[in-house]
Amino acid sequence: MTMQIKLYNTLTRKKEIFRPLRNDRVGLYTCGPTVYNYAHLGNLRTYIFEDVLRRTLECAGHKVRHVMNITDVEDKIIRGAQKAGKTIFEFVKPYERAFYEDLKKLAIRPAWKYPKAIQHIKAMTGLIRTLLKNGLAYQTGGSVYFDISKFKKYGRLSRLKPRQLKSGAGVAADEYSKDDVRDFVLWKAKSPGEPSWPAPFGAGRPGWHIECSAMSVKYLGQPFDIHAGGVDLIFPHHENEIAQSEGAAGKRFARFFAEGEHLLVNKERMAKSLGNFFTLRDIEKRGYNPLAFRYLQLSAHYRSKLNFTWDSLTAAQNSLERLYAFIRDLHPHRRNDASLVPTFGTKLASFKKRFGDATADDLDIPGALAVLWNLIRSYNKKPEQFNPVEVRELLLEFDIILGLGLKIIKPARIPARILRLIQKRQEYRQKQEWRKADDLRHQIEKSGYAVRDLPSGQSVTRTP
Repeated sequence: MTMQIKLYNTLTRKKEIFRPLRNDRVGLYTCGPTVYNYAHLGNLRTYIFEDVLRRTLECAGHKVRHVMNITDVEDKIIRGAQKAGKTIFEFVKPYERAFYEDLKKLAIRPAWKYPKAIQHIKAMTGLIRTLLKNGLAYQTGGSVYFDISKFKKYGRLSRLKPRQLKSGAGVAADEYSKDDVRDFVLWKAKSPGEPSWPAPFGAGRPGWHIECSAMSVKYLGQPFDIHAGGVDLIFPHHENEIAQSEGAAGKRFARFFAEGEHLLVNKERMAKSLGNFFTLRDIEKRGYNPLAFRYLQLSAHYRSKLNFTWDSLTAAQNSLERLYAFIRDLHPHRRNDASLVPTFGTKLASFKKRFGDATADDLDIPGALAVLWNLIRSYNKKPEQFNPVEVRELLLEFDIILGLGLKIIKPARIPARILRLIQKRQEYRQKQEWRKADDLRHQIEKSGYAVRDLPSGQSVTRTP
C-alpha cells in the first residue's frame, strides 16, 4: 500500500509530511536498551511503536536503514556488575540476549545495525575532541563537560527557557531530572574499580549521551531523517544529543524527533518499589501470548499514555484470539484457490484505503484496527458480498504493519467427510437439484459446520 505519511515532529510540535532527505533510503535511529536488567513493559512499548513506524515507512515504499544502539557501559551497569562480582562484559550478556529474544517474540523486525557503546569509544573520543576544539566543551578534574551556555539552541527540543540553564555547574550522572539543567558530562575521569579507556584528555569512560551522537552519525550520516525513542528521553538525552552533534558538525542533527508516551501500570509509573515492574517473562508466566501485549499497545496511539492492567491484557488476548479464529476459518473450498489472484473489488478497496489513511496519519493504529474489525463485521454480516480469498489477503496485507502473526495462522482442518458432502452439494447445485442440495446443507450444519454460497464458490466454517 502506498501512502504519504504525516508524522508528529517534537522539534516543531506539529504533524508534518514526511519526505526523506535521500531518495534511496530513510535513516532511522532509535535509542536501544541499557542492558543492566531485562527490558520492562514500558521499554517494550517504545520498541513496538518504533517497529510500527519502520513498517509504515517500508509499506510507503521507503528502504529503511534502522540503527538501534546497545548501551553496555553506564552507571547502573557498573554498579550491577560490582554487586554481582562480575566484569561489565559478563554482567550484560544475559540481558542483551534476553533483549533480542523479546524482540523476536513481539515480532519486532531486526535493526540493520545494533552498535554497542564499548565498540565505539574511538568515535566518541573523536567527537569530544572536536567539541573541545570548537570551544563547546571544557575539562575539569580529569572529566570533560559540555558548556550549554555556548550552544545557543540548547533547549529547543524540550522547550527549556534560558533562565532554567545553570552553566558551569557540571553534572556527572548519566541520568538526571528535568529540573537539573546543567553542563553535562561527555567523558568521566577514571575512577577506582571502574572500567576505563585511554583518551587524549585522560583515561576514563564516556558519558551516556555521547554514544548516541557518535554512533548515529557514523552509520546514518548527518543529518539523518528520524530519531525515535520514549518521551522520557526528550530531556536530557535527546536534547544533549542535538547539542553535541550540531555543536561538532555545525549542521542539523536529525530532521524529525518522534517519541512514544509512557506506559502506566494501574495508573502509576512503573517502579520496582511499587511492585509493578513487569517484563515479558512475567506476562508469559501468566499464560499470555507476547503478541497479546503487542495488540494492547496497538490499541492506543503512541503519543497517548496507556494504562496497563491484567484485565486490559486479557481483553487484548481475547481480541487477538478472535482475530486468529476468523483468519483460521476464512477459506473457501474450491479446487482453484491457489490460482486466485486478489484484485480487491470496490468494497475491499475502500477498507484498504481507510486502513492506509489511518496508518499514514501519524501512525493512527487504533484507527487502523477499527477498520480491520469493521471489515470482519461486514464479512460476518453479509459474506456473500465478499471473496474470502481476497478478504484473507487484505488482512495479511494489514498485518505487514500490525505484526500480529496472521500469516502463520493456518486454515482450520475440515474433516474429509464434510469436504465430500460439500463437493456433492456443489454437484447438486450445478444440476439445479435444490432439495438434495438443501438436505446436504442440513447434514453439514448438524455436524457443526456452516456452509455459505458465495459468488466465488462455497465456503465452510466451524460453528461456535
